[in-house]
Amino acid sequence: MKTLQPLIINPMLTKTIIIYSSVDGLTKRICHYIEEILILNNHLVDIFPIDNLSQKITAYDKIIIASSIRYGKHNEQIATFINENTDFLNSKKTAFISVNLVARKVEKSKANTNPYVIKFFNSIAWKPTLVAVFPGKLDYKLYSFKDRLLIKLIMLITKGPINSKTVIEYTNWNKVDEFGKEFIKI
Repeated sequence: MKTLQPLIINPMLTKTIIIYSSVDGLTKRICHYIEEILILNNHLVDIFPIDNLSQKITAYDKIIIASSIRYGKHNEQIATFINENTDFLNSKKTAFISVNLVARKVEKSKANTNPYVIKFFNSIAWKPTLVAVFPGKLDYKLYSFKDRLLIKLIMLITKGPINSKTVIEYTNWNKVDEFGKEFIKI
């Protein structure tokens, strides 16, 4: 990761909430990195995992929702939260972040080319102001035996690494930085 530099756009404080679901911790790391960018740029930021969300989102000027993929789907609690708050979310400046291994391939690294993101947005009515897709991390030792087999099968089909000792973080932190700066401007 690189050193964060402030990008001063708005001299007034903007209240932002980041809500995330992270299975193996990378989505959480990405959200905390974005939190740092926002704080450096006059945002008051609250950050919560979806399963510990206690805040009412109506108090916020901007909202970021992030979810990793597991078994081909974004977190069900994230989808439920979005469906229960669609009208409010559509009335605010919002962003959605998807973190998934399919995005490691350039041709599937954008919102309009990533199959998980396309499927997700076809199933909900929310239209975020900004959408980002970041490649995840492959670390076989973190997975259960069942997950390891499933992920190896997916990697075999998609010509990815299948060695059980493989640890690769595909996330491009410069792209995460760009997203943070773009979110500040919306």
